[in-house]
Amino acid sequence: MSKKKTGKIGVLLVNLGTPDTPSTPDVRKYLREFLLDPRVIDMNPVGRYALVNGVIAPFRAPKSAKVYKQLWTERGSPLLYHGLDLQKKLQEALGSGYHVAFGMRYQSPSIASALEELREKSVERIIVLPLFPQYAAASTGSVQDKVMEIVREWWVIPSINFISSFCDDPGFINAFAELGKQHMAQDDYDHVIFSYHGLPERQVLKGSDKGYCQLGACCNSYNKRNKYCYRASCFVTSRMLAQKLGLREDQYTVTFQSRLLKDPWLQPYTDEVLKTLPGKGIKKVLAYSPAFVADCLETTIEVGEEFKEMFEHAGGEKWQLVESLNSNPMWVEAVKNMVLEN
Repeated sequence: MSKKKTGKIGVLLVNLGTPDTPSTPDVRKYLREFLLDPRVIDMNPVGRYALVNGVIAPFRAPKSAKVYKQLWTERGSPLLYHGLDLQKKLQEALGSGYHVAFGMRYQSPSIASALEELREKSVERIIVLPLFPQYAAASTGSVQDKVMEIVREWWVIPSINFISSFCDDPGFINAFAELGKQHMAQDDYDHVIFSYHGLPERQVLKGSDKGYCQLGACCNSYNKRNKYCYRASCFVTSRMLAQKLGLREDQYTVTFQSRLLKDPWLQPYTDEVLKTLPGKGIKKVLAYSPAFVADCLETTIEVGEEFKEMFEHAGGEKWQLVESLNSNPMWVEAVKNMVLEN
């Protein structure tokens, strides 16, 4: 006989974060909080502080503010309102036995405010879903770290379950594949690019299971030894999407974008790969950004506009971004099923 449920189940959705406004001071504030996270820039604390406050935030904030102004809408930051839309629709899908809260790892609404919302509802347990399909210590790991830092101050701590990765979740894959199929039905594409947010190679190697990861063919299979390897996770997402899209291996390429500083990051780099494609006769490209489940600066601006301009300048004819999942009904259903399974 199953135990009678005595209270609601809390669901905490978390995404990365966004400035409160696209003004330079707010962007600088966001960059400082984000980049001072030791899981994001994993270096000596003194060096990190000097680098972020003395170099990156002062010089990058004005440039980033201009880009955020291009991205901003009447509803504000897309990353924020897509998250709030997902929260609302997931709440409706799960029903009254659940309470869904939404927070950002950096800035507002904070993880602390979202957790307090769940505590006020007296939830009997909490399911935490960081909205990053592929596990990385700098994203999912940072969210988990922050949640534990906050709840350890609570006198009563309910059961907490983290969904650490959903890179191979069937619902996630199917929802993203359907968006791609809609574009493929409208035009014939020569190639598909799966462009993921990059990571320093050292961060991937630091998380390796007893040296298993070699940044090579080890990522061609996804198993218990590398289930938390970001590179292997990106590869399995790409393989599963390619299969759903009916692509052969030679019809798609996995690349990495958004690198920072001079250390070696995961390769190949998207901006370098796309410039070589027109010379190979690849003139029409469908571009995915499957590390993101909500449209943001990295999808809309970087992949959708900057890479498009680079591709066309190199001789390409068409570069089409596949929009992110946002609050697509198939994605809402996929998240609902992940919650129910956990």
